Amino acid sequence: MKKILSFFAILLIGSNLAAQSLPDDYNINGGRLSKTADLNPISNTIEKIFLKDNLILLATSKGMSKSTDYGNTWTNYGSSVFNEESVSAAAFNNGIIWVSTWHPQTFDGSVIGVGSGLKYSTDNGTTWTDIAQPMDARTDTITIYGSNRIKTNPTTVPQHNFVYNIAFTKNTIWIVSRAGGLRKSTDMGKSWQKILLPPDNLNSIKPSDQLTFKYDPAANLNHIAFTILALNDSVLFAGTAGGLNKTTDGGVSWTKMTHVNQTNSISGNYIWALAKNEYDNSIWAATWKAEGQSEFWAVSVSSDGGKNWTNYLSGERARDFGFKYFGTSGNYTGSEIFVSSESGVYRSANNGVTWTAAPQIIDNNTNISLNTNKFYAVEVGRRPDNSTDVWLGSDNGLVRFNETTGNWTGNWKIYMASEKLESLSSTYAFPNPFSPATEQVKIKYQTSNASNVTIRIFDFGMNLIRTIIQNAPRSANSEHIEYWDGKSESGKTVPNGVYFYRIDNASSQPLFGKIMVMM
Repeated sequence: MKKILSFFAILLIGSNLAAQSLPDDYNINGGRLSKTADLNPISNTIEKIFLKDNLILLATSKGMSKSTDYGNTWTNYGSSVFNEESVSAAAFNNGIIWVSTWHPQTFDGSVIGVGSGLKYSTDNGTTWTDIAQPMDARTDTITIYGSNRIKTNPTTVPQHNFVYNIAFTKNTIWIVSRAGGLRKSTDMGKSWQKILLPPDNLNSIKPSDQLTFKYDPAANLNHIAFTILALNDSVLFAGTAGGLNKTTDGGVSWTKMTHVNQTNSISGNYIWALAKNEYDNSIWAATWKAEGQSEFWAVSVSSDGGKNWTNYLSGERARDFGFKYFGTSGNYTGSEIFVSSESGVYRSANNGVTWTAAPQIIDNNTNISLNTNKFYAVEVGRRPDNSTDVWLGSDNGLVRFNETTGNWTGNWKIYMASEKLESLSSTYAFPNPFSPATEQVKIKYQTSNASNVTIRIFDFGMNLIRTIIQNAPRSANSEHIEYWDGKSESGKTVPNGVYFYRIDNASSQPLFGKIMVMM
């Protein structure tokens, strides 16, 4: 019973983390699909970032965004391509773009993720081929593994079965899809093979073993897969809710690493993300607390292929890793490590011994602040002028930090997906409606002259609820964004309903707008 309860607890944890970016529906269509160009990505919720040279792919809550000019312009693939769905992963291999999608479904009062498949494009996003969400047939109750007939609990529905991560080896695509486990395809997604990982009570499996376990994600945390890292065609790491698994024979045999089966172990068995530092070949893992009393959230690092681990940033729920390399590709002379987490972004210049946090992120040109500490993704790339771009994906927008001299010194740019203001006398709030439990509402307006601005929130009876800013100096001829967290002056979250805001600007007439709060 404990394992079953733990399984559903893990699913609910993941659902809560992903609920902001789950899509609404899925429709399988082929053929040519339209796209739009913009100066900003399609969404402010950036789940994953893929970066290679000047190609940037964003997996977002409203589709995929792509840039090939270091973020100066974006091609957005939204509803016409993804049918209002979110993209959970985006990857690129041998000239082919791969993405995976999902949507939400309410089940017993909780929102769960429903996988809706994958897409790939061989022509840089002009046309796409659709692949249905990989699932088992009801008759898939036995998996042949060596001389063993492994009893299998088939995953026959897309609920709790959506692709978190994609990796590639020669002629093979690998996916991890939560309750769907670890799978691979050697025919461009036409068929998928389920890959067996050790059950919770075994530390390794190989085909020559005599095995009697049942493959069942409802009873084994190690059969709930979240992340995959391919070092080469033979060596891969698969992270699950029950540990970190390594294969050296291309996914046939596996050895499991947990918090308790090694002397110098990972901090926790819930493996959220994996990355390789190309400078020293170290493996970096976001290791979260799963169920053991001695487990803890941290970043776990191994320099010997997983035999020994050192834990850093204790207490941090890390989400992703990025590496700033020195020297040239294939001949790196050093590296810095970046970690995105649910409480900020950190960097280390000494392989994790000490860390510095990113400062408050404010756009150097617009003075708009990002106003969040929850960062889902980080990637680092080098430009032809040898400056470094650090890309950060958050729940409140995309950030590009162009670093010129190191140690957080450079130019910050915040990409905020929003509609243009029609005139100086227009304003609007987004998202609207909004839920204070998961987000903040943004109030957008424009000033024609440099002046002091005051913004107040009122309830339906025009009673003052909160003063957002008072006599705050704002520059001329600029669009501005202010935030409201849905709380009153006393710090209490306001009840559901309609609220109004008033913008007082000494150089113009007051502006008014409406906000709907909906929990």
